[in-house]
Amino acid sequence: MNMMKEIDGDGIDGVSHTANTTDNATANTTPSAPNADDIVSISSAALLVSMSISNWAGRKLDRKASAEVSDANAAERGVANVNKKLLGNNEYLKAIQTHVSAARDMHTRMTMPWGKTGWQLCPTTQYFKYTEVMTGMQNKFYELVQEFLDNYEQAVEDAHLFLGDLANPDDYPSLEKLSRKFSFTLDEMPLPTSGDFRLDIANEGLSQLANKYEKFYTTQFETAMGDIWKRTYDALSNMSERLDYETDIVEYVDDAGRTKRRKVGAKTFRDTLVSNVTEMIGLLKVSNVANSPHMTAMAERLEDAMLGVTPAALRDDESLRKQTKAEVDAAIAALPTLDI
Repeated sequence: MNMMKEIDGDGIDGVSHTANTTDNATANTTPSAPNADDIVSISSAALLVSMSISNWAGRKLDRKASAEVSDANAAERGVANVNKKLLGNNEYLKAIQTHVSAARDMHTRMTMPWGKTGWQLCPTTQYFKYTEVMTGMQNKFYELVQEFLDNYEQAVEDAHLFLGDLANPDDYPSLEKLSRKFSFTLDEMPLPTSGDFRLDIANEGLSQLANKYEKFYTTQFETAMGDIWKRTYDALSNMSERLDYETDIVEYVDDAGRTKRRKVGAKTFRDTLVSNVTEMIGLLKVSNVANSPHMTAMAERLEDAMLGVTPAALRDDESLRKQTKAEVDAAIAALPTLDI
């Protein structure tokens, strides 16, 4: 039985798609929203987590220098700003900032969006790994901060050398104040159900509140699942594009006059092309808090498609590359129709 898939409007990647698939196991239907019983079940299969990080940027607007630049160029004051890097390219501060970016990225990759208050949805099957990874990154953050603080006073002395007349001792906080500018906190709380309202209000009002939350819950659940499907699409579409090429062997003469042969036409790609897809297989499994057969089938399908596939094999084996691309394209066609 052939099934036509069409993603209306912008589709998953911002363009329209039309594709065919014959796989009923992963038919591209729109997943249904959870009902009240599903909400209770999902609440026991996931929890909410949050991460908050603050750190010192090491930058400061120099109003005097900004005004001088504007005056020197006959420009109106306020149209140009001079922002000083107070410690230049300090390696210890840069290490903290790089780590903060990595921690935020990891937090997002291991969870799903839930509302606009900073909380993320974390499946209970993912929670131990999430806690282990994020606690490790939290500990590493404070190690890097301590290393930075240990070298801060020397860094301030060095800064006066390269800042020249822009140097201003008042720009630099004391070591004690500076240490309070760094923090890395992890929080968690249970995922409430629509009946979990401990409020002293009339039954009618309580019912309205429960209905309102159930609508909110449904919207957040659909957003969370949509986020997983979009990440899956992004990984698969990138693989499909990078594997879409034909190679040829051409002869050429080197500087020594010898005739040699080389392969041309191949696209370059990183090893993460494969690991990004295999990572999504694991995420599809742990994120399936509603026990969606569609999500289960997609994880199994991609697991079969990626069996024995390595970056090196994709570069060297044209037959494997074409087969893998065909299976990836079929998986893309079987993704659910979501307005992402």
